[in-house]
Amino acid sequence: MNILRSMLFVPGDSEKKLAKASNVGADALILDLEDAVAAARRPIAREMIQDYLRGADRSRSELWVRINPLDSADALRDVTAVAKARPDGIALPKCDGPHHVQQLSHYLDALEIEHGIPLGSIAICAIATETAIAPFALGQYKGAPRLRVLTWGAEDLAAALGASSNKDASGQYTPPYVLARSLCLFGAHAAGVQPLDTVTPDFRDNALLLRECEAARRDGYLGKIAIHPDQVAIINEAFTPSSAEIAHAQAIIAAFAANPDAGALSLGGKMIDLPHLKQAERILAIVASGGR
Repeated sequence: MNILRSMLFVPGDSEKKLAKASNVGADALILDLEDAVAAARRPIAREMIQDYLRGADRSRSELWVRINPLDSADALRDVTAVAKARPDGIALPKCDGPHHVQQLSHYLDALEIEHGIPLGSIAICAIATETAIAPFALGQYKGAPRLRVLTWGAEDLAAALGASSNKDASGQYTPPYVLARSLCLFGAHAAGVQPLDTVTPDFRDNALLLRECEAARRDGYLGKIAIHPDQVAIINEAFTPSSAEIAHAQAIIAAFAANPDAGALSLGGKMIDLPHLKQAERILAIVASGGR
């Protein structure tokens, strides 16, 4: 399965932004029907997204759609409208747990059958920390149908908690949001799906974006969401293994291939063991996916 280094939010009712997004280089676009679109414009946004899905060059970017929360009146309207144009996936906001993924999957089952789409073609990205109850379910996503990506959100969670801010005076996330980020990472790996880091809202601060990308990749995230086209190149580069990392990973794999019965080896004067091999294989898997 392709690894998504970058997923870029694009307002579904902006013809200009939709046209520009195809040339940005994001591994995936998330055509938005939720926060970026006023309620009165959602009907036209659904039509615009359908047209975009039918005409876009999908060799450049995967095309996903963020619908409205399942407990809203718009959710079923959203998914019914866009599924017929076969998006690569649906981003599900305000996801309380795997039961919400299951509910959305049932909708998609029916819609794929209705429109002659191979069953299971449309994947799901769960945005899984935007409500107060959601973090308690982050260890329960293993086996959730269609789930491909698990990500988290700090802005909606702060609103749900009535917080005045989700960051301290130094600009660092406060403990509740560090916990949500960590649980999302653990939950994604436990479920065997891709962990995707949340947005950096200050799209003008490239240094901050790079720091957050480096920290996310260090900890085990495989990509990050962008809210502005200018963020995409930085994200892609940060989550792409360097030539030195690739060479080191290849050397680790070669060393274990030459010593298949070894549990630990010496390489370059340092001890390596099976966790190093697993990480090396992950790096080469990222390279093999070509970023997508």
